[in-house]
Amino acid sequence: MPERREDKELARYRDLLETPSEFRDGFGWSTVLGIFFCGLVMMPGAIYLGLMTGAGMGAAAVWVTVILFSEVARRAMKTMSKQELVVLLHAAGILAGGGPIGDFVYRAYLVNSEAVRDAGMREYFPTWFVPRPDSAAIAQRNLFHPDWLVPLAIVALMMIIGVVNRYTIGYFFLRLTSDVEKLPFPMAPISAQGAMAMAEADAPSEGAAKEDAGRIAFFSARQGIRRKSERWRLFSLGAVIGIAFGFFQVGVPAITGLLLDKPFFLLPQPFVETTPLTESLLPATPTGLTVDLGIILIGFVVPFWAVVGTFCAILATLVLNPLLHHAGILTRWQPGMNTVNTTFANSIDFWLSFGIGAALGIAAVSIYQTVRDVRRRLAELKEKRRQTAGTQSLWETPKTGRGDYPMSIALVGYAISSIIVIALCYTLLKNTGTSRFGILTFLAVFTFIYNPFISYVNARLLGISGQQVDIPFIKETAFILSGARGIDVWLAPIPIVNYGGQAQSFRVNELTGVSFRSLLKTDIIATPVLFLLSLVFWAFIWKASPIPSDAFPAAQINWELRSKSDALLYTSTFAVEGGEVNIMHSEFMQAIHPAVIGVATVFTVALFTALNFFGLPTLFVYGIIRGLGQLPHYLLLEIVGAMLGRFYFQKRFGAENFLRMAPTLLAGYFTGVGLISMATIAMRLIQSAVSAAPF
Repeated sequence: MPERREDKELARYRDLLETPSEFRDGFGWSTVLGIFFCGLVMMPGAIYLGLMTGAGMGAAAVWVTVILFSEVARRAMKTMSKQELVVLLHAAGILAGGGPIGDFVYRAYLVNSEAVRDAGMREYFPTWFVPRPDSAAIAQRNLFHPDWLVPLAIVALMMIIGVVNRYTIGYFFLRLTSDVEKLPFPMAPISAQGAMAMAEADAPSEGAAKEDAGRIAFFSARQGIRRKSERWRLFSLGAVIGIAFGFFQVGVPAITGLLLDKPFFLLPQPFVETTPLTESLLPATPTGLTVDLGIILIGFVVPFWAVVGTFCAILATLVLNPLLHHAGILTRWQPGMNTVNTTFANSIDFWLSFGIGAALGIAAVSIYQTVRDVRRRLAELKEKRRQTAGTQSLWETPKTGRGDYPMSIALVGYAISSIIVIALCYTLLKNTGTSRFGILTFLAVFTFIYNPFISYVNARLLGISGQQVDIPFIKETAFILSGARGIDVWLAPIPIVNYGGQAQSFRVNELTGVSFRSLLKTDIIATPVLFLLSLVFWAFIWKASPIPSDAFPAAQINWELRSKSDALLYTSTFAVEGGEVNIMHSEFMQAIHPAVIGVATVFTVALFTALNFFGLPTLFVYGIIRGLGQLPHYLLLEIVGAMLGRFYFQKRFGAENFLRMAPTLLAGYFTGVGLISMATIAMRLIQSAVSAAPF
């Protein structure tokens, strides 16, 4: 049987790490301390940074935690094992973001936003989602008000369900795609490189291995002998660069915010706005630039042809938008509009429909490739079973020490968690204008048929090409066609989830030799800590200052655009009390243009076919779809990094070697930004606490 032809660009990312033969438990007291350290020290900084610049500090918080604990352990005459470092990375990653409670602050903003008021739906949000707009919980910016109790309880339950599903259906697809089908997961080794760098840094030097055993013990206790690997030097270099740039990006605004009424930004956040300045040359075209060195470094890491495709799409958008405006297609744009309003107007007129069509094209191609590859793989396995006597059952639990458990446990666990979510949604959706049996059928179909199907498709795509795909607007289409009325259906935690990414997450941890059970124990401890600390810090920051406000420019821009998009979507099923729901005349349906969707679908499929025929990188297509109609602000600097990496650094250091180096440099950069961010943000939080004190 002929072998499947591999994309050369993807092949370069395969086999960067070999699967270890030994797995160990990395959970311990250092993990527990790391969870609380990251939650108490890093989380408030991540929240503040996200509101101010729009960029999280997840990677920075993770690496600051790991470096600190590694150094403390070394000075305590103990070297942390690779498995302990990886589990600590996993724990810090859970706590590194702002947690789930930030969405509650956004909900409070949404119900009083201009977009919701204009749509007339301000009074129609259910109290299990957000308190009433005139509630003291919102007016006083108090997350501990009793009106938040039910929404908080629902989110807490869904967090528990998320952990259960991660180790049931997510684990199931790892076994199916990695263990049974032996898919390579080409991007997994890249994600595992950071832990390898830390492990190398703490490993004894090769020269020391030849010394007398007593001398090794003496110097190990006194000085903590370790190998100064190339990756460790790269990590340190990235950290220094991050500290220098982070001072101007985050430090100056945080310090000036302590002394002035408004913070002073040396580097405009979240981007330099140039749309009104370029409208005479590029009408109906949002323009601007995000000044962030980290984007250039990201360009080192992202596959080259994906970045090139994105850059070509940006150039095409800069040309297409003025042409579409002059052709009478982008009609909602008006002179003087900024980036947010221009993007929203263009989305309604054209780009929302084009994005749906492009996603449909990618989905069609991906599903076709998946079906083709599954048939080929099944034929190969059938032939192998016929030629090999006594072949082990595909469903037998591996005995590799990886922490595996029977598939039956995973499937039964997923079924139980799904039934709980279905019961919850069935209880919440009482006033949707549809039959109770119809609601139950709708929930069951998505939970037990659609979710496993799309998860398997994505797990295989990640295993083959490192890409993911979703059938676009499947949830929205189902809601609209179901005949549901009101906005409750959009707000309920309906179980429409893609678990394919969990297979790659497990594969990343497998490459580092970590027992899956140590990850489960970490999640059991980290999940409640994440919920509680997120509640405390968001409550404190929101109470101290309105969100969004001048102190949080990224939230001002991003939340406005998000609220407009949400309100547009809700109009498809919304009607005032006593009124009729006319889907075809809703604002949302006015943004759906079937002809544009059809053209985009055909264009995407044709592009895939042409690139495959000529043997060109398929990542180019994903890059084009990623960039068409999107803001150039965040993507332009990526091409700079990609060009530097491809045509300078890869030639100087070797292509494969540089691909190993770049993720470590990027991790170091995020660590440096995180260090300077935490120093300045801590002063900001102390100032807020003192100013709010009653003495």
